[in-house]
Amino acid sequence: MTTIHLAVFGIGNVGSTLIHQIQKIKSELLKSQHIAIKIPVIANSTLAFFANDNEMNWKLDFEKFSEPYTIEDVIYHFATLNVEHAIAVDVTASNHFIAHYETLIKNGFHIVAANKVANTLDYNFYKRLRNVLKANNKEFLYETNVGAGLPIIETIKGLLQSGEQITKIKGVFSGSLSYIFNQFSEGELPFHQVLNNAVNQGLTEPDPRDDLSGKDVARKLLILARELGINVELSDVKIQPLVPKHLNGSATLQQFNVQTHQLNDVFSAQKLKLKNESVLRYVGWLDTAGNTLEVKLISEPKASPLGQLKGTDNLFEIYTETYKEQPLVIQGAGAGKVVTARGVLSDIIKLSRHLQKINVGKFV
Repeated sequence: MTTIHLAVFGIGNVGSTLIHQIQKIKSELLKSQHIAIKIPVIANSTLAFFANDNEMNWKLDFEKFSEPYTIEDVIYHFATLNVEHAIAVDVTASNHFIAHYETLIKNGFHIVAANKVANTLDYNFYKRLRNVLKANNKEFLYETNVGAGLPIIETIKGLLQSGEQITKIKGVFSGSLSYIFNQFSEGELPFHQVLNNAVNQGLTEPDPRDDLSGKDVARKLLILARELGINVELSDVKIQPLVPKHLNGSATLQQFNVQTHQLNDVFSAQKLKLKNESVLRYVGWLDTAGNTLEVKLISEPKASPLGQLKGTDNLFEIYTETYKEQPLVIQGAGAGKVVTARGVLSDIIKLSRHLQKINVGKFV
């Protein structure tokens, strides 16, 4: 049996859902694959619950027994447990937590992250982190950085490892913007009503301008470009934002919400320009020939894979030497706490199997 100990950082929607999913699967995982998963530490940004193996009622216990902590406290706790395989799971959205990655790695932790910040900072940090991982023989898995539970990064790595040259990646990378333009292109509602519906359903960030700015799509595009070995920065991504400057600059969220009707004319004009049987799609576009990265609003034929998108689905078209005319298409739910948590859990299990093989190798 191989025992994996997790420190889960982040107990919001995704983190809470992840712990629930682990609780449901852990008995079957032990029975079928001889992998035991324990969660000695559950933490938010300021408090930690040192749970040992009693995480069944973790929310109640967290309220009762959590305490202020430092990363050094977590490392010490794992050391007292004599942990062999430790994984730090970053399901925060924090810009600051990634500063702890190097310390965790040097103290025996592998990293699994839904947080995409570490992969979108400057390229020097990106390379340094990988050098630290290599020097300490540790793994860093982050499939959910792009496409939530969809196997985008894994597919790209597999293609590259097989010698395939990827020439272009194009797709709808945002579940919220997928919904907005699917509804707007096919329906009769003005844009601001479609946007409000998306906000009310919890499909956007609390401030929908975070989605409409295009920066989240740009970060995902940057991550894919770096997977292909392209040395680029976020500033190299050409972004077409969807919000006028006067609504996205000094305007408060309340002011923006009152004035969203001002977006109607802009997008109605775009809709009127559409050819018959075409729809609007907000896409990420990567062309390796010129290392071109763009985020933009385009017109797409309804009959195309992108044109047929429904709901909050993401879709990625991957063009290669083999998939030259007809791209490899990966499509599915690209947002939501359940699919994102499931993607993180998949990374944890994948890493656990890898560590299990290492254990077996020790006794050969």
